[in-house]
Amino acid sequence: MSIAILAAVAFGILSGIFVFPSSMESSMGLFINIGLGLLLFFVGIDIGSHRGILSKIRRIGFKVFLVPLMVAIGSILGTAVAGIIMGVALNESAAIGAGFGWYSLSAIELSRHSAYLGTLAFVTNISREVIALVTIPFIAKYVGKLEAIAPAGATAMDTVLPVISKATNANVAIISFITGVVLSSLVPVLVPFFMLF
Repeated sequence: MSIAILAAVAFGILSGIFVFPSSMESSMGLFINIGLGLLLFFVGIDIGSHRGILSKIRRIGFKVFLVPLMVAIGSILGTAVAGIIMGVALNESAAIGAGFGWYSLSAIELSRHSAYLGTLAFVTNISREVIALVTIPFIAKYVGKLEAIAPAGATAMDTVLPVISKATNANVAIISFITGVVLSSLVPVLVPFFMLF
């Protein structure tokens, strides 16, 4: 999946250089908005297709939302500190961290501000997913099963969920799914919010 996404980005860059005329540049914002709307629509379909998830959430209780809250705080604070070290503006680094691993949405949103920010968001968030895929089994074994959700961020509900499920158990997989849904819902809100400053 990640190779296909990288190939699509490379194809897009080459198409922008060699195929599309510069006169289309003014229309790219519209194309990005349409693509973003479609992306969010299909994420909504994916969330809605999981039957019986509400009854499982009720059994766990409200405290299940502490996991995504802590992951969100840790992600944003971590990238803010990294931004200070790298000389990236605090609001920009926080916006990149608020991507929570959802590289396509955060990269598209931040590319509206600059190609540099869009690229940095893409690389940061796709790296998060790759690191999550590699480290989750070790975290589940040596640190804790619930802690294994944190590296996945927003991808805890989709691409990384099978790895979490295999490394932990069904209860943690449900919490992982909820964490991914909550974080995915926060991305389109928090990324633009941090860029207001």
